[in-house]
Amino acid sequence: MSRPDRPVLDVRDVAKVYGTGEATVHALRGLGMRVERGEYVAIMGSSGSGKSTLMNILGCLDVPTSGTYLLDGVDVSRLGDRQLALVRNRRIGFVFQAFNLIPRTTALANVELPLAYAGMKAAERRRRARAALAAVGLADREGHEPNQLSGGQQQRVAVARALVTAPALVLADEPTGNLATQSSREVLAVLDRLNRSGRTIVLITHESDVAAHARRLIRLVDGRIVSDAAHDAGSPARSAWAAPGTAVYP
Repeated sequence: MSRPDRPVLDVRDVAKVYGTGEATVHALRGLGMRVERGEYVAIMGSSGSGKSTLMNILGCLDVPTSGTYLLDGVDVSRLGDRQLALVRNRRIGFVFQAFNLIPRTTALANVELPLAYAGMKAAERRRRARAALAAVGLADREGHEPNQLSGGQQQRVAVARALVTAPALVLADEPTGNLATQSSREVLAVLDRLNRSGRTIVLITHESDVAAHARRLIRLVDGRIVSDAAHDAGSPARSAWAAPGTAVYP
């Protein structure tokens, strides 16, 4: 159960090393960061900066070589594979560049999928999936399959799927990377609105105009954080340092 008095992410002196000897690669070098409940954080870095490695660790898709990572108060380094799978299903909502929707399956069924994995009864998961689709403005597209939707609509279905488990964290990896300009705006507007309702969002991107939607920007160079600063995202919503609201289920 999430507690409002602890950070969603607490990364302490995390390092990630690949290979040995002359082939050793230090992808992350003693990195530390905290993300409080209700924050909207963008992580930027060029190729080789370590942002993909950091995303994999934050998403419990990989484990650090050393250091500690607490997700919503849980030390994930102490968890086995089955427990990590549960954490990914229940505490993290993923949004990937490639949408990762199941073809020839309706938007509603795609959004229901994490709840089906969690063993939720059909009537309740359908209710929650419909609510999540409504939250991203696609209530009238629940019966459409991915090939019947635009790229932006497919990514909004993916956002709904990320939301449906009421996760502690929405982790978006280059969510507009495959989208045209107008579709990108639509997806970012959904993320902005979700954050204003209290959602915690971490956005991985290499695009400065996408990062500008966040209220805090972290820059990585060679596996280290070189800057970490709040900024005004140009929205009438609360500032980065205002007390976050209670998370609202869509």
